[in-house]
Formats: sequence, C-alpha cells, structure tokens
Amino acid sequence: MLGRRCDVWLWLAGAITAEVTATLSLRYSEGFTKVIPSIVMVIGYAAAFYSLSRALSKGMALPIAYSIWSAIGVATIAIIGAVFLSERLTWVQVGGIVLVIGGVLALELGGAAGA
Repeated sequence: MLGRRCDVWLWLAGAITAEVTATLSLRYSEGFTKVIPSIVMVIGYAAAFYSLSRALSKGMALPIAYSIWSAIGVATIAIIGAVFLSERLTWVQVGGIVLVIGGVLALELGGAAGA
C-alpha cells in the first residue's frame, strides 16, 4: 500500500515538474519563433499530462490531483518569475497564492475527514 501511495505522488511530482518546465520554455519560445524552447514546451506539456494521467490511473482522486498540480505549478512559476526573471510579485499576488494553496489544503483535509 505504501509503495502504491508513494508511486502516485511521484507521478504527480513528475507532472508538476514537467508542467513548470514547459511553462518556462513557453516564455522563452518567443511566440514559437525559437525552436528549442518550443520543442521543450511541447514535450514538457505532453509529459505533464501523461504523468498526471498515471497518477490518476493509480488511484489519486481527480480534484485532489488537479488542485495540487495547478496550485504548486502556479506558486512555483510565480516564485521563479520573481526570483530569477525579475518579474514583479505584489503582496496581493502573494496573498492570492497563499489562498490557492489554502484551498488545496482544504480539499485534501476535507477529503480525508470524509473518508
């Protein structure tokens, strides 16, 4: 049971990593005019959806998987943008990210309480 549960989380982590990589590549593709970032983006999104589908097929609930995937992806991209790409991140945006993560926690904890 523990191995299967761990496997699900590894697939979800892979989906998140691939999606973040693809999104960063999308920024550098410059409207698909740069070939390498465009190829990395296509492969990254394909890998992200494949990995997400594997997590789902191994038993992770769709609302939980998708909310974790999207929340961590949004937070990671926002932090990378602010730290490495000189993009501005306001306190309101930080608050929004905290609310999104809080919503995901509520979904996860609410599902565990109802089980």
